[in-house]
Amino acid sequence: MKSTALLLVTCALTCPAADHFDTTVTDPAAVGMNPAVLAQIPGRMKEFVAAGTISGVVTALARHGKLVEFSAVGLRDIESNSPMQKDSLFRIASLTKPITCAAIMLLVDQGRVSLVDPVEKYLPEYKGIKMNPCRAGAGAHCAPVAPHRSPNLEDLMTHTSGLPSSYDDGPPPKTLAELVTRGAGSELLFEPGTSWNYSNLGIDILGRIVEIVSHQPFDDFLRDRIFSPLGMNDTSFAVPPEKRARLATLYNFSSGKPQRIEPAWGSGSSIPEPAGGIISTAGDMLRFNEMMRNKGTLDGKRVLSPAAVELMTISHTGDLEAGWVPGVGHGFGYEVVREVRGMFRYNSIGTFVKGGAYRTYEFVDPTRDLVGVIMMQRSNGGADASDEANAFIAIGTAAIER
Repeated sequence: MKSTALLLVTCALTCPAADHFDTTVTDPAAVGMNPAVLAQIPGRMKEFVAAGTISGVVTALARHGKLVEFSAVGLRDIESNSPMQKDSLFRIASLTKPITCAAIMLLVDQGRVSLVDPVEKYLPEYKGIKMNPCRAGAGAHCAPVAPHRSPNLEDLMTHTSGLPSSYDDGPPPKTLAELVTRGAGSELLFEPGTSWNYSNLGIDILGRIVEIVSHQPFDDFLRDRIFSPLGMNDTSFAVPPEKRARLATLYNFSSGKPQRIEPAWGSGSSIPEPAGGIISTAGDMLRFNEMMRNKGTLDGKRVLSPAAVELMTISHTGDLEAGWVPGVGHGFGYEVVREVRGMFRYNSIGTFVKGGAYRTYEFVDPTRDLVGVIMMQRSNGGADASDEANAFIAIGTAAIER
């Protein structure tokens, strides 16, 4: 915690305070970056396209709040030979999670919820949820038992609630409320706060709590309180008809040739899925993360308090193995680099990151004041350590000269 606080203080003393984000690409040299090195990013991405690992990709990188690299290579859709564009739409999958956590923190800022509130305070059906001791390694006596405490909101945001990844039983739910209520029939995998298990159900519960407290549908709350203020005009849970031609096709490349597949997330579900249902662009997601870099404001509009941003972007999981790659802990929605095992891409300690199932990826490096987004649509291979993301982050960081 002390090292993270020192990084935040150092950045506060050295990083520019301006919160205006210009979408025009600026001269990289003006923010201490080498233009020739940055120019290698689209070339390297073209190599991945040529090798057949992805159909196309969009990359966006900013330093000190200035856009320094923004490019699109390859194809948005192979069958129609449609080129990838900078404004192509992507199913961002789990990049939805930090946005959902930001929605909760908006309510914390207003004093409407507390991080230590138990889930059952808002969802009575979760009162009395039991734990399966066999799953927790307690031996052969498998009768469900009561946990020492109930899962709370912080547990949900850090994936330490003990809830399973998902809860699928019966026909597709018609509302977020129905989806979350079904999850109340789950058993906890472990005592809340003692271990880590990635839980989409836990994030969906957060979205439902936003609806209950705000008296507003989850998608409307995000539109009014986050997307509109930040100018994220292409971000939503459903693609309007006039934008559908911009949606990148999802492929699986494991068979040696691209196979077009139907996505599980962002596929037009009638439910705004808080764990992974948002569709967006690289530019819009860069704006969200620029707001996070700038302690809650962008273009003069405050979305979150500095206190909320700090809590979202530090690790709350101690020494737990709490992420998809080595050396990270978990904040609220984001993973946070906490030791050198996580610096395989030149990430500074304290960098907060998030990857999505379809190889979408975002990162904010507070020490270097660097923000990046890379967008692809590939179903196989994790985004958190993909070769494409590794190359993008490494080249972008290597371009920094001062």
